[in-house]
Amino acid sequence: MQSNTEKGLIFKSLKSKQMTFFIVVSMVMFTIISLGVYEGNKKTVSLAMNGEVQEVRTHAATVSDLLSSQEVEVNGHDIVSPAMNTPVESGLSIKWEQAKEVALNLDDNNISVWTTKKTVGDMLDEIDVKVSEHDKVSPAPEEKIDENMTVSIQQAYEFTLVDEGQKKKYWTTSATIEEFLKNENIKLNEFDRLEGNEKDVVNPNSTVQIVRVEKSSDVVEEEATFKTETRSDDSLLKGHEKIVQKGEKGKVSREFEVVKEDGKEISRKMIAEKIVKKPQSKIVAVGTKVMVASVAPEKAAAKNVTASTSAPAAKATPVKTKQVAAASKPKSVSRNNSAPEGGKEFYVSATAYTADCHGCSGITATGINLKANPNLKLIAVDPSVIPLGSKVWVEGYGYAIAGDTGGAIKGNKIDLHFPNKAAAFKFGNRQVKIKVIN
Repeated sequence: MQSNTEKGLIFKSLKSKQMTFFIVVSMVMFTIISLGVYEGNKKTVSLAMNGEVQEVRTHAATVSDLLSSQEVEVNGHDIVSPAMNTPVESGLSIKWEQAKEVALNLDDNNISVWTTKKTVGDMLDEIDVKVSEHDKVSPAPEEKIDENMTVSIQQAYEFTLVDEGQKKKYWTTSATIEEFLKNENIKLNEFDRLEGNEKDVVNPNSTVQIVRVEKSSDVVEEEATFKTETRSDDSLLKGHEKIVQKGEKGKVSREFEVVKEDGKEISRKMIAEKIVKKPQSKIVAVGTKVMVASVAPEKAAAKNVTASTSAPAAKATPVKTKQVAAASKPKSVSRNNSAPEGGKEFYVSATAYTADCHGCSGITATGINLKANPNLKLIAVDPSVIPLGSKVWVEGYGYAIAGDTGGAIKGNKIDLHFPNKAAAFKFGNRQVKIKVIN
C-alpha cells in the first residue's frame, strides 16, 4: 500500500515537470517567432550623419522618428534630407549635417554664422563673402571648421608707393605705414626720408613716398690758373712787352660731399682742398724807355694855314715795336733827298700830320713827345709793313724814324710829321718812293 502511494507521487512529479518544460519551450518558440516577425517587418535605410554613412534597420515611421531613435538632436541650422516628416521606406537615404556656430570678424564687424561646411573657404562662399588673394584670412581658407571657431577677415585695399621716383601699386591690410613696410620687407637706409610718419594710417587710394638719400665723397682734380705779374724794364722801348717767364697752370685736388635724392644730385659741398702742384706766375717786362730824335730847324711855314690831314699822334697806343736805341741828345736826320744805297725800296701813298693841334697829346705810339720835339722827322707807319723804330728815307722828306701809327695808316701808306699845320697842309697828299734802311 505504501509502495503504490510513493509511485503515484513520483508519477505526478514527472508529469508536472513535463508540463513546465512544454510551457517553457512553447514560450521560447513564440518569442523566437515573434522576434522573427518583428525583425522581418523592419525597414532598411541608409543614414549619413556628418558624412559618415551606415545602414540602419528600423520600425520608425518618419525621418524624425529615425533620428530620435539614433539619439540625434536636430536644431534649426542643421541640414536634414529628406524632410523630417518624410515616411521611412526601405531603401531610403537619409542625410544629416550638423551645423556649427562660427564667430566671423569682418573688418572689425562681428557676425555669428551657423554652417555645415567643412572648411573656412566653403563657409565664406556659402555666405557670399568674397575674398581676394590680397585679403588676410585667419585661419586660412583651407582650414577645417571646428566648434566655436573664430574667423577673422581683413579686406585689402589699394594705394600707391613712390620709391626712388618709381610708382607702384600695392594692396595692403596693414593699419600703418610701418606695418606695411615690414610686411613687404621694404627697408629705409640711414639717410632715406619717408614723406610722412611711420605711424600714419595707410588710407585707401593714398600715396606713400620714400625718398632715397645717398651721401658720397667725390674727389676732383682741377687746374689752378696762374697770375700775371708786370715789371718795368727801362731797357725796353716804351710800349714794348717781353715775356720773362711763362705762366704754368697748377693742379688742386678738391673733395666734395655729394648728396643725391632718388639718384639726382641736389647739393655739392667742398669739404677739403689740397694743392697738388703750385701754379707758376707769368712775368711780363713792360718797356719804359723813351726814344728821342730831332732834325735841324726848317724855315717857318706860312701862318694861318689849316692842315687838312689827320693827327694819329693824338693818343699814345702801346704796341709791339722794333726796339730803337735812344740817344742822350736829339738825333739829327739828314735832309738829303737823294736815295741812299741799299735798303728796301718801294712806293707808298704819303700824307702829312702835325701834333700842333687842339686836343692832341703829341705822344706817339713809341712814347715820343712831338710837342716837345716839333722839328723831329718822324713818320706814322703800318708796323706790319715797316717795323716801328726803323730808319726810313722818304723822297721829298729825307731821313726819318718810323715812330708812330695811325688808324688810317694801313698797308703801303705813311703819314709824315710836320711841326705845324701850314707845313703839313703844304705837303698835302702824294705818291713817294721810300727806302727802309734798317
